[in-house]
Amino acid sequence: MKIKVEILVKDESYRQRITDNLIAKYSNVSEQYSLEIYSTTKLNIALDFVREKKIDILIADKEFAIDYDILPQNCEFAWFVDDREVVTHNGKTAICRFQTVDQIYKQILKLCADHIEDVLNKYSIGNCRMIAFLSVSGGAGASSLAASAAINLASNGKKVLYLNLERLGSDVFFTGDGRDDLGDVFKALQSKSVNIQMILESCIKQDKSGVYFYSKPAQALYTVEMFERYPALLSKMLLELMNCGKYEVVILDVDFGLEAEDLELLDKASRIIWVGDGSETSNSKLVSAYKAVEAIEENQDISLLNRIGVIYNKFSKKTCLTVDNIDLQRIAGIPRYEHLTSKKVVESLSKLDIYSKLI
Repeated sequence: MKIKVEILVKDESYRQRITDNLIAKYSNVSEQYSLEIYSTTKLNIALDFVREKKIDILIADKEFAIDYDILPQNCEFAWFVDDREVVTHNGKTAICRFQTVDQIYKQILKLCADHIEDVLNKYSIGNCRMIAFLSVSGGAGASSLAASAAINLASNGKKVLYLNLERLGSDVFFTGDGRDDLGDVFKALQSKSVNIQMILESCIKQDKSGVYFYSKPAQALYTVEMFERYPALLSKMLLELMNCGKYEVVILDVDFGLEAEDLELLDKASRIIWVGDGSETSNSKLVSAYKAVEAIEENQDISLLNRIGVIYNKFSKKTCLTVDNIDLQRIAGIPRYEHLTSKKVVESLSKLDIYSKLI
């Protein structure tokens, strides 16, 4: 997860030094909590950045006159002070400037701990969080990773729902008793008098792994139709599933898209996992996707990038590269599994130790 930090100090040499050191050590997107650093010696510029860049934490010299009331509610604040023994100043946390960059980073994390939890809780409904998996390039294996994440979390005691909303997705990972599928749910949702919770419960299935799921519609066009003609019903279905109290995690397997209905679904996720394979084509599409979301955030009241992480699947150190010029967390690089069926690939992926950090 990326934390946006704004530093406001009067000493230009200190500003440059602390900025360079924090960027050098903690802007690495492979860190679970990386920093995106902004810094200035001007109060008006700092306040503009707080609003425009959606800063998570502002740290300012105590010489500046800061009116706490003008700061956004989601922006944490701390003072830079000279004395290690001072822990608060004017009712806010104090951070000593004369300590190692590692210690300052730890204090930033501590200050942001509640804020980070608030961000996650903001995108939780009841006690349920959603993790969305999507591929930025075809054939990267997003569905396999989504299914393996569901199996892994279920094996660790979580109540997990795997929901495949790919418009033309496959249905090979999970099996369970019952004849109804997601198409039956969609048809029932179009009736205004239907009890949604009852329909959702009557059509659910459970795999032997413990994962709950809905079978894909017999007619694939049902999913396409739901996105194109009934996006509000689709969103309502997801809200009902997250709010029913039965599931702790919803794993959403969905196509990459930037239409309004796609963004509405993704905005409910506490984590968004982009899957690429490290090839030149995949990396080019990953950069394009990043720039597109960046532009959307600048023009719409939506924030996605701080929840996006990248998994490189089918990755070869000899022929593949990670993308270093975008500020997204790199969660893992996973080698290709040769000569295995889809189910065996998912079974192998589910044993990896990468999923607990997603929730």
